[in-house]
Amino acid sequence: MRLLAAIGVLAIAAAIAGAVYFFAGFYDVAAAGGGNPAVEWVVRNVREASVDRHMQAPPQPQWFSKPETVQAGAHEFVEEGCVRCHGAPGVKPDKFAAGMDPMPPDLGEATKDDEPKHIFWIVEHGIRMTGMPAFGAHTPKDDIWKLVAFLKQMHTVQPEQFKEWAAEGEQPGLTSSQ
Repeated sequence: MRLLAAIGVLAIAAAIAGAVYFFAGFYDVAAAGGGNPAVEWVVRNVREASVDRHMQAPPQPQWFSKPETVQAGAHEFVEEGCVRCHGAPGVKPDKFAAGMDPMPPDLGEATKDDEPKHIFWIVEHGIRMTGMPAFGAHTPKDDIWKLVAFLKQMHTVQPEQFKEWAAEGEQPGLTSSQ
């Protein structure tokens, strides 16, 4: 019985210490400083668990794997401003992205092992407290799928290809109604 009481007292003390740490201003929220590894670990794991739990995406379009979809996705990547934070093949992110915390990931590497529906959900809904906006409110689902198709292939895209594709614009025949 004493063991359970001791565990209870320790749990309450830990909760109070955590509350004091966060609510008394000891946790530094500045983006310019290095973060607390324990807090970063918790936030990263909570984020992944949340995305996994809430992840729902419309069915992948039949044209998802076509080369012209990947090319149209490169154009969407530029049009939506993704390249400003994440960079692209042969293109560095804008300077302001270096001051973001967490740092925007290199999407060519960060998305190559993710399921397309996982990426779709993140693009559509955004990620709170990371600077990643939700694009679903103003971007048609077909355009998000094009962007996801590009992201899945981004690690293989050469800088010259990206520059050409980004300038090409909309590809005809890439809508769910067809």
